[in-house]
Amino acid sequence: MTGVKALKELTAPVEDYLKVIFELEAGVGIAGTNEIAAELGVAAPSVSGMIRRLADNGLIAHERYRGVRLTKAGRRAALKTIRRHRIIESYLTSALGYPWDRVHDEAERLEHAASDELIDRMAAAIGEPTTDPHGAPIPTREGTLDEPPVVPLAAIAAGKRVRVQRVGDRNAEQLRYLAELGITPGQKIEVLTRAPFDGPISLRVGRVVQSIGPALANQILVTPIRPE
Repeated sequence: MTGVKALKELTAPVEDYLKVIFELEAGVGIAGTNEIAAELGVAAPSVSGMIRRLADNGLIAHERYRGVRLTKAGRRAALKTIRRHRIIESYLTSALGYPWDRVHDEAERLEHAASDELIDRMAAAIGEPTTDPHGAPIPTREGTLDEPPVVPLAAIAAGKRVRVQRVGDRNAEQLRYLAELGITPGQKIEVLTRAPFDGPISLRVGRVVQSIGPALANQILVTPIRPE
């Protein structure tokens, strides 16, 4: 199974695996069996079987005792699925008025069924967005992805100003809480104080002072704002 024909034959489980491997690679550099199993909620032996299948089909390269990496074909397939997911999320919020805390699960259900033509029409209908509602960059039709450098808010020192670029999208309750705090993509934030020993982080969000914990701050990806 190779080339364009192969990409059309991918099943939903295969697409899910490739997407998870892509995300793990982006986070830690390589995807291990246990990490894949945890992300997908399946048993490790099931992952081992799928890894062999993906490797046989040229979608991943398996490094024994280390983990797996996507091949060029595997990365292209993963980006197609990620594009579908993020365009669907964007369409649901922009065209249908869905709140940002409900679109992830809907997109998970729809991403395997939507055709490329439908996704392209959705994108055109809402003005060709470059990021999804949570700030994640959307891959292009050609399979490229422009990911600007970001750092977790938890790593920002007191006294620094940043702009929110992206937030974690899997926890609906967390998204609702962030919206209440005004912490959404594009928002400017100033880190006021950081309590020691993983204590709370005090922030100025707009004109309001808020306080969050380091665990939540790790889910908020930002870019520094240079002093004028």
